[in-house]
Amino acid sequence: MTLRTLIVDDEALARSRMRTLLRDCTSPPAEVVAEASQGAEALQQLGKLALDLVLLDVHMPGIDGIEVARELRARSDAPAVVFVTAHAAHAVTAFDLEAVDYLTKPVRAERLQQALQKAERFLKERRALQAEAVPETVLIQDRGRAERVPLSEVLYLKSEYKYLTVRTATRSHILDGSLNEFEERYPHRFLRVHRNALVARSAIRALEKYDDGEDAEGWALRLDAIPEPVAVSRRQLAAVREVLKESR
Repeated sequence: MTLRTLIVDDEALARSRMRTLLRDCTSPPAEVVAEASQGAEALQQLGKLALDLVLLDVHMPGIDGIEVARELRARSDAPAVVFVTAHAAHAVTAFDLEAVDYLTKPVRAERLQQALQKAERFLKERRALQAEAVPETVLIQDRGRAERVPLSEVLYLKSEYKYLTVRTATRSHILDGSLNEFEERYPHRFLRVHRNALVARSAIRALEKYDDGEDAEGWALRLDAIPEPVAVSRRQLAAVREVLKESR
């Protein structure tokens, strides 16, 4: 990860020295994409640039670094903030504002390198959490119309001819896809119950004897929210019983 960086300091000499120090930092590398000499200018840059990191002075004319950090705190896509100042008095406030580090001037190269590594870890962890929070969906395309169905709403998937039936509590959708793909990608969400069917583990209500007209000794699952049973093959019966046992 190359950290796209904004340097904010009211002293031109301090900004120049920071650029020089950053050139020697390679793990991770940092690219200075903009500078600002005051808080208001920094907020303008932050509003129009995609940034990973702000190296932020505290004491500046007008809007100071603490106020800039407060503005950033409300943004889910805010860059990581590292305070760089000659004063240590604001360290507690800085960390209350979720700054990833607090450097005192004169900044040493090794401390700056550590701050960059903290910023990289912070950004990676936040992106991982945001990715987990995004609902997983399956894209259904029908007659020129596209619809995203949350996987959390899918009760079962059945392979029928060349297509999959995707069943939710309210509708059945047709999807051009593969059961194997869903089974491999979402093993904790779906359970194979038949060579042609996967069911949502969370929707399983009961296993019962089922006569499908061909096998009077067959078995089927009852799922939440829908009336139709889903047949269970003899080969998958033990796995289904194990899941039911674990859920009790």
